Amino acid sequence: MKLRVRVDHATYSALKEVEEEYREVLEEAINYGLSNKTTSFTRIKAGVYRTEREKHKDLPSHYIYTACEDASERLSSFEKLKKRGKAYTERPSVRKVTVHLDDHLWRFGLDKISISTKRGRVFISPAFPKVFWRYYNKGWLIASEARFRLLKGNVVEFYVIFKRDEPKPYEPKALIPVDLNEDSVSVLINNKPLLLETNAKKITLGYEYRRRVITAGKSTKVREVRRKLRKLRERDKKADIRRKLARLIVKEAFESRSAIVLEDLPRRAPEHMIKDIKDKQLRLRIYRSAFSSMKNAIVEKAREFGVPVVLVNPSHTSSTCPVHGAEIVYRPDGGDAPRVGVCEKGKERWHRDVAALYNLARRAGDVSPVPLGSKESHDPPTVELGRWLRAKSLHSIVIERKMIEMRV
Repeated sequence: MKLRVRVDHATYSALKEVEEEYREVLEEAINYGLSNKTTSFTRIKAGVYRTEREKHKDLPSHYIYTACEDASERLSSFEKLKKRGKAYTERPSVRKVTVHLDDHLWRFGLDKISISTKRGRVFISPAFPKVFWRYYNKGWLIASEARFRLLKGNVVEFYVIFKRDEPKPYEPKALIPVDLNEDSVSVLINNKPLLLETNAKKITLGYEYRRRVITAGKSTKVREVRRKLRKLRERDKKADIRRKLARLIVKEAFESRSAIVLEDLPRRAPEHMIKDIKDKQLRLRIYRSAFSSMKNAIVEKAREFGVPVVLVNPSHTSSTCPVHGAEIVYRPDGGDAPRVGVCEKGKERWHRDVAALYNLARRAGDVSPVPLGSKESHDPPTVELGRWLRAKSLHSIVIERKMIEMRV
């Protein structure tokens, strides 16, 4: 959690000295790791500690430890980017510095936070926002690690990390399959499929058109163009939808003591999906749909609540009949991908998302019979984005749909 506080000149100067020497140690640690071809914190610390301790005698020794940890993390991240072909330089460079703190270098208090420096301990008194008290009062613990960085105008940006012991997963009584799609997320609640719209298609295309208007005939190096592009909030809007949807699904699974079934998506899933697609707009939509981010959001929230997650093979889940195991034939309907098909053997109609849900449940070990002759198998109820955002639970949505059907 980020806290900002304005401090006096003496405190800011003491922290500035720490930041400058921390940067020097960090650069030396990175250079040692590169020259010795290692990303190990233990090896980097063993190689640079004695030399850096002689250079920076007044600096608290644990800053050298944390700088070596920082160097290890940066080198590991750079190696991963380089393997994926996304590194823009031959070696990692230190542009911005965020000073890492361990439990010897800082002390937390609700009235003030103390930080160890060359001149002794300095104190800052940040104002805690409402979200801080929300976590603090719910029993979350303050981690022993923290970070800070210095901004202009004697402003210190302090990062507090919350932690909580992970609850032990329970023995699930049922399964909730979840199928991730470009413009929706499908879930199966008590054998009732629901399609939850995410409007990812509209968001992606809307922001893409705005980018084209902003950059039309102009270079992205122009300051005014960069300023307008930074104001776009496509990533924030999609992340907000993912977090709220993940919480809704996990909350339903936790209350019903169920396990969540997800597709075990490969790395770079969108790149595999667009390999044979020639339509530029469809390629853009799929690439920015962030399937793995949605899966990771659900997994992380499930870990927080102690909800078991089952990952299954995603291949052919929407093209196989969950009853007969035969292929489902989808006839072209004028869209990008036909949604309703017919089983070659049983001739029943299936919506591709509903078929995927039942197949996911089957592969997770569910042996309950699949309902036949239901309208929901080929025309499942769709819940608009605004409706499920306001819902307290998925169960309430299912009950509401039943009441509407009874009235009809």
